[in-house]
Amino acid sequence: CASVLAVFLICVFLFANGLPAMGKIGPLKFLFGTEWRPTNDKFGILPMIVASIYVTAGAILIGVPIALFTSVFMARYCPKKIYKPLKSGIELMAGVPSIVYGYFGLVLLVPLIRQLFGGTGSSMLAACILLGIMILPTIIGVTESAVRSVPESYYEGSLALGATKERSIFFVMLPAAKSGILAGVVLGIGRAIGETMAVLMVVGNAPVIPDSISSPISTLTSQIALDMSYSSGLHRSALFGMGVVLFIISAALVGIVRLISKKRG
Repeated sequence: CASVLAVFLICVFLFANGLPAMGKIGPLKFLFGTEWRPTNDKFGILPMIVASIYVTAGAILIGVPIALFTSVFMARYCPKKIYKPLKSGIELMAGVPSIVYGYFGLVLLVPLIRQLFGGTGSSMLAACILLGIMILPTIIGVTESAVRSVPESYYEGSLALGATKERSIFFVMLPAAKSGILAGVVLGIGRAIGETMAVLMVVGNAPVIPDSISSPISTLTSQIALDMSYSSGLHRSALFGMGVVLFIISAALVGIVRLISKKRG
């Protein structure tokens, strides 16, 4: 009840502060405008919406396959001697502060991307790779538990019918664990789209629609963090409006994933 009440109060506070600004600016100008210049009263957030979706999609494309194969290895292949150190390392990744990940991206990823692709290095690609790493412990933990929860009789029955070990795991056990795997992916999406500080340090903070993976961008979360300290009046209310849009996008992505899982089920 406390959790539900907290979420309800957050929603009320967010919508109460954000919707009036959207109405004053104009919903279409706010959502589909391509210029973010608060000093000139231009509050178009389309570049940040597009960037947030691109970065989240890129992180999922990078992180989910790695997390899935790691989970299968830990659940079905990993020797007991290295399981505990590996499990501890993955759990430690979940406890590393976002600012440390951001510093890692700034020192290692940004210069590497600058050398390979040119430009400043602070780009959409840097954010995708960094978030792909950050969501790994979340997805691995849930996916491994889902794979382990599948009855062993499924695996043994598949072997008895002549399937190989790999085929039994990837074509019998993983489909049986798909609901848990999708739950892990949903949590990964939530982590990726809501991350702020690490993204702020590597994206370049340019509120423009990206035309390549090496383009500097600004996401909804990074722009809110960047502007909130000095904003006031309509500018501050517009940032709350961005928070409303971010909340709706997150809820929509989670709803889509759950709808897909129900249809497949």
